[in-house]
Amino acid sequence: MTTQEVANRYYELIQRGQSETILNELYSPDIISLEPENDSQVPLKTVGIEDCKQKERQFGELIEEMHSGFCNPPIVSNYHFACSMGMDVTYKGRERRQKDQIGVFEVENGKIIKEQYFYDDFK
Repeated sequence: MTTQEVANRYYELIQRGQSETILNELYSPDIISLEPENDSQVPLKTVGIEDCKQKERQFGELIEEMHSGFCNPPIVSNYHFACSMGMDVTYKGRERRQKDQIGVFEVENGKIIKEQYFYDDFK
């Protein structure tokens, strides 16, 4: 798949809330995932698909209620695409918060090999 095709598929799946399918179908086994400093207690850097899946599970376990989320259509260049996205969420034992972020994804040989998120922690 081209970068555009990967970006389109990512967007299609994220709109349906199918993050597990995204991980299984679009991510490289050697994916690198980077998060900025934050208070979510999930790892800031993971390497490998299994660690990335574990990070997703850990994040899910922190959530009491997901009120809403969004992902805007991707902006695509040769080997990267980026999406603005966000969520309105209540963490367990905390007040409701909103987070806006940018996800930048690097594609090689039809797979996402690196994802990096940019955000200020929840407002």
